[in-house]
Amino acid sequence: MPADAVYIMAGALVGFCIGLTGVGGGSLMTPLLLALGLPAPTAIGTDLLYASITKAGSAWIHWRQQHVRWPVVIALACGSLPSALLTLDILHHSHLAHRGLDLLMHKILAGMLLLTGISLIGKQRLQAHARHKTPHTANTISRRSLALSTCTGLILGPLITLSSVGAGAIGVVVLMLLYPRLRTHELMGSDVVHAVLLSAVAGLGHQQMGRVDLHLLFSLCLGSLPATLIGTQLSTRAPEATLRYILGTTLLLVAGKFAFF
Repeated sequence: MPADAVYIMAGALVGFCIGLTGVGGGSLMTPLLLALGLPAPTAIGTDLLYASITKAGSAWIHWRQQHVRWPVVIALACGSLPSALLTLDILHHSHLAHRGLDLLMHKILAGMLLLTGISLIGKQRLQAHARHKTPHTANTISRRSLALSTCTGLILGPLITLSSVGAGAIGVVVLMLLYPRLRTHELMGSDVVHAVLLSAVAGLGHQQMGRVDLHLLFSLCLGSLPATLIGTQLSTRAPEATLRYILGTTLLLVAGKFAFF
């Protein structure tokens, strides 16, 4: 089968999962590209731009529906974007050997897949616990929560730049813990907008270093965009909790594969 057809099918598969469950851009696409034989830097760099493109439509819809809490997005971005740019600058000047960089990205990818899998499986329990512990009269967006969001961004920026995983699933769980009184669609909208910004900045940085395959990116998007729409249409009929457990368990197994094999 021609390589382009394989990549279009890969994009369609991941796009369908994104539409069906709302997650899966980096956590599914990067391992899939690695399984198809791409080196880790190219797979991760390409997937970052892929994630920013595929999530841009959702970000626009959330913005139009006024689901985005901009103070939260700005607080996250104040930490994540500078730390992502610093990580890219270190990568550019470190002259790390290809094999060493590949190994580093594999290990970070394994850790982020593990965290993403746990986040998916424990998402509802964590949210229920956080809301139970927070008084109903608590301020939905406090200065303390915004400061912690910036600190979270400082950590997420380098990790996502080096793995392309976690901007969505891990990000939204962190927001649930920091802002338990925000409505779910506000958490999702703020998280998606931040994920688009961070993925775009990190992806463009990788492109400047020649680690993005633009032809591959086009093929992935060609398959992904229509499949995402189909998955979105079917998402209302799908058992969300069951799908999250299946996807979370799959990511835990994939994380084990990258960590130990």
